[in-house]
Amino acid sequence: MDMSVGEPVGAALCLALRGRLDTVGVDKLDAAFGAAVAGAAGDAAVDLGQVSFLSSMGVRMIIAAARAQRARGHTLLLFGAQPVVQATLEMVALDQIIPIVRDRETAVTRLAS
Repeated sequence: MDMSVGEPVGAALCLALRGRLDTVGVDKLDAAFGAAVAGAAGDAAVDLGQVSFLSSMGVRMIIAAARAQRARGHTLLLFGAQPVVQATLEMVALDQIIPIVRDRETAVTRLAS
């Protein structure tokens, strides 16, 4: 599992994740991901385009970051999920608590509104 700061999504910080968000991946990434989101001056967008698997531990990590963002008055948005990851997001109804959009362009529009 790897994380990098990508091109901003509008005015939002963009974090690009790569690999498997399973127990091992979350153990490796959790602290850095949480710190990066907490360090965002405003909204944050997470590019899931290169995430090949999302486990319940990965969902938990994302929810924790989204709740922290919400507590600071900001949004955490997910975009670009591969079909297998999108299926997991839909199965756990994550879109009920975190904005999830298809691509970067839609993310820019959503965060601008």
